[in-house]
Amino acid sequence: MNKATVAVIAGTGVDTEMGVGVLAAKGLAALSFPVSQEAREQTLLQIMPAEQKKEKIRAILREIKSQGVEKVFVYCNSLSGAVPMPELAVEEDMKIVTPLDAYALIAARYKRLAVLAANCQGLAGIERTILQVNPQADVFSAAALPLVLAVEDGMEPNKLVESFFLAKLMDYFAANGAEAVILGCTHFPYFREALAKKTTLDLIDPADIMLELLLR
Repeated sequence: MNKATVAVIAGTGVDTEMGVGVLAAKGLAALSFPVSQEAREQTLLQIMPAEQKKEKIRAILREIKSQGVEKVFVYCNSLSGAVPMPELAVEEDMKIVTPLDAYALIAARYKRLAVLAANCQGLAGIERTILQVNPQADVFSAAALPLVLAVEDGMEPNKLVESFFLAKLMDYFAANGAEAVILGCTHFPYFREALAKKTTLDLIDPADIMLELLLR
């Protein structure tokens, strides 16, 4: 009998295991379901025809259900924006929690938010979620898939922050009045501590809110 209580769906094996780690820290056993072999493949998946993407994820959800698990932790921002997870949750009668659920809860707290995302597909989903909740919000943003590749290659966090000039990006956000920065890719908590040393802006990781929603 499968003892896992949650399944993690994410873009690659790396962020899927990061999601498993988040759950393990709370004592939850999880199964891993990466949708792609590597980050560039994951980005290309997001621009597939809508129904094709949806059916790919539906097949994964049905495999998860076949293993007796009905709670899903989607640990990938861009995938969450590219596939209608709320529709699939209803159609497959499963509980599915994504980073976008967390952003919907916090969007009303801010007048000006910055977003650092993996790609523009993910960025669009995050911005859409923020503006649906708070149409008056101003959103400043940047997206860079090479950041994800650097994380997956294991670049040391301080070196990553320096190499990609992220301190200067934070200065740009701060100069434009951003109150906080959403780490809009689940790879990015990898360098959160290093980046926090370079900015006074709050760096928002959706994982804690997602866990609260999952366990309700």
